[in-house]
Order: sequence, then C-alpha cells, then structure tokens
Amino acid sequence: MTPFEIVALLILGLVAGAFGGMLGIGGSIIMIPVLTLLLGVDHHLTQAVAMIVNLFVSLPAMMQHHRAGAVRWSLVARMLPAGVVCIIVGVNVSNFILGEVMEKIFGAFLLYIVFDNVRRLIRKRPEPALHEQRANWGIASLVGGVTGFVAGLLGVGGGIIAVPLLQRICKLPLRQCIATTAAFMCFTATVGAIRKNLTLPSLVGADGVSLGLDWHDSVLIASFLAPTAVLGGLFGGKLTHALPLTWVRIAFTLLMTWASLDMLGVFRMS
Repeated sequence: MTPFEIVALLILGLVAGAFGGMLGIGGSIIMIPVLTLLLGVDHHLTQAVAMIVNLFVSLPAMMQHHRAGAVRWSLVARMLPAGVVCIIVGVNVSNFILGEVMEKIFGAFLLYIVFDNVRRLIRKRPEPALHEQRANWGIASLVGGVTGFVAGLLGVGGGIIAVPLLQRICKLPLRQCIATTAAFMCFTATVGAIRKNLTLPSLVGADGVSLGLDWHDSVLIASFLAPTAVLGGLFGGKLTHALPLTWVRIAFTLLMTWASLDMLGVFRMS
C-alpha cells in the first residue's frame, strides 16, 4: 500500500466517520464507492472492510447520542432479534448473487426519502407528536429485519434504510431515528462484519474460480480507516445535537441523494 493510499484512507475514515456519526448511517455508503475507485479491489472486499469500520463509527456516535438522551433503547431491543438474524441471511445471500437489483430498488426508495425531506424543509413541517409514534414489537421487528437484510446484502451499516424507515413507519423525530439506528448498528455491524469476513476465502467468481480474498486484507485496510473513523464518529455524534435541526436535515438529505445516485449506478464506471 502506497503512502498516498494510506493518507487517503485516513482522510476517508474521518469523513465517513463524521457523516456516519452525525446521520446514523455507519459511513459505508461513502466508503464502498471510494474504496472501489481508490484501491480497485473486489466489491466483496470493500464490503467486508466497510462492515468492520461501521462498528468503529457507530460505537462512539452511539455514546454521544446516549449522553444526549436520544436513543430509544426499548425500540433497539425490539429491532435486534430480527436484525441479527437477517444480517446473517443478507451476507449469505450476497455471497451468491449480485445486489444490483436490490440496490436500484432501494436507490429509488431513497429518492422518495430525499423528496420527503426537501418537502419538510420547504414547508417547515413539525416533528411527529408523541401520540403519532409507533414502536411495537411487530413494527420494530419489520424495521430491524429489513435493515439487517439490506445491510448484509449490500455491506452497508443499515442506517440508510433504518433512519428513513423509522421516520416513515415508526414516526420518530429525525434525531431519535439517527440515535436509535446508531445504537442498533453497534450490534448488527459486529455480527455482519464477522460473518462477511469469515466467508471471504470461500467466494468464487462467475467462472467458479476462487476470488483469492482473505480477511487479513480487509482487516489491514480497515486498520487505516478505523482510527480516524472513531474521531469522526465522536465529532459527528456531537454535531447531531449541536446543529439546528434544519442543518441536520439538509446534511441528511444531501447524503441520501448521494446514496440513491450511487445505488442507481450513477457513480459506477462501466
């Protein structure tokens, strides 16, 4: 690995950590396309790296959100059983199929979320009232399961799915969506990263030949991303509660726009 690549990884970890901590998205949606362009490695390896770093982003961010009293721990507990099971299923499925179709489906969904948040910015719609919020076992399990499956399938932290779902289905205020998702990802990211990295050596290409991937490679790359990702996660977690809600919503909307365009293949080279 060249000095330029090491410096680039340190900067990438800081940027992904800051956005991930502030918006509860783990940072994968930034890391995966940049790592692919920067290092030119297999997509499965970039997913494995990102899933490791997600833990280092979400843990310090969760601590900041917990101090601010924004984490809905009862909801996290209800989301986790389905989330843990489904992230393992998602990883297993991702090892056998390409996720392009699923990426495009969720890319279109995120465009809808972008539209909804732009509308909230323009109309200054208030946050949901307490009586509007829904967090029973069934709804929480649905959100946790869908988030876990997509996180495992695409190698993302899951926040790009969980935060919008908590907004639309559970009717939580945006800051609580972000904080609760960060806490949820501390557990699911650990399980997903272990499963994905352990399966790397068994992966083969379309021709049936081994891809030659090894978890040592993903750990090495993650070791350069993780230190600055922790700093970024701490800083981003503070920003969530220090910035005006309008600014947080603008940052969230911009990142969702990036995520949707990336999932729809706008930034991919043919």
